[in-house]
Amino acid sequence: MGKISFKNTNNPAIDMSAVINFPEGFDESKSYPVVIVSHPGGGVKEQTAGTYARKLAEEGFVTIAYDASYQGESGGLPRQTENPAVRTEDVSAVLDYMTTLPFVDRDRIGAMGICAGAGYTANAAINDPRIKAVGTVSAVNIGQMFRNGWTNNVADADAEPLIKIGADARTADAQGGEPARFPLAPMNEADAPNEELRQAWEYYHTPRAAYPTSPGYMTARSLDQIIPYDAYSKAEAFLTQPLLVIAGSEAGSKWMSDDLLARAASTDKSLHVVEGANHMDMYDGKDEIAEAVGVLAPFFAKNL
Repeated sequence: MGKISFKNTNNPAIDMSAVINFPEGFDESKSYPVVIVSHPGGGVKEQTAGTYARKLAEEGFVTIAYDASYQGESGGLPRQTENPAVRTEDVSAVLDYMTTLPFVDRDRIGAMGICAGAGYTANAAINDPRIKAVGTVSAVNIGQMFRNGWTNNVADADAEPLIKIGADARTADAQGGEPARFPLAPMNEADAPNEELRQAWEYYHTPRAAYPTSPGYMTARSLDQIIPYDAYSKAEAFLTQPLLVIAGSEAGSKWMSDDLLARAASTDKSLHVVEGANHMDMYDGKDEIAEAVGVLAPFFAKNL
């Protein structure tokens, strides 16, 4: 395992920070399959993405968990920008870098993500056929989530005020003010509307998984890019790669995993439900992660 940095091919002004994990007995003269792991919105590589990356490396893959542009230890301003187009392109930028490494088999590169990172991974696979297999855990289509709510009970049009918040923040930013913030998960325990999202607060803001480079918010200007965004746009035509979707049976977000499965054109797609698990259990629950990796590893082994 080693921390690395490299230029983002989509924006060479940004240096990407990542951790590469190697399987036991790694031999640089050999060629290995790769799995790229993308973190949730507001997360960083040291949290759940890093956990899945390490676990999959133990199963024989070279893996890479990275910080998105503008986030974590990666470069870019303004900090904590959550631009869906950039985050999708980041997946391909990481793939670009991996193709330069002599021990990477360019024909055996897969990708997975957790939460919004899963949605971005699906979108990247729609755009980038170099991704040969796609795995998702607790998938969130971030545009759907902000438009329609955690449990899909809000109409699209009712999210219009959030676009205005984003646009107004851009105007304020242009005047030279401090960029306004908007929470990606509850910033305070009292703000959580249910137990599942209370656990999201707990994950990002208590010793459960808090990390200095993961503040749990984004720039408010990100909203006018997020609200109209659909991570699964044209999945019915171009998401043809083998697809494994993993979600907890009790996850309020499960409807977004179901939607991805239904919309993907892939003829090799499946849903694995972790019984009794909610959205956050799939981030750091010992048994839940073991079950997820137990299906992800053979899926990637078969398709890479």
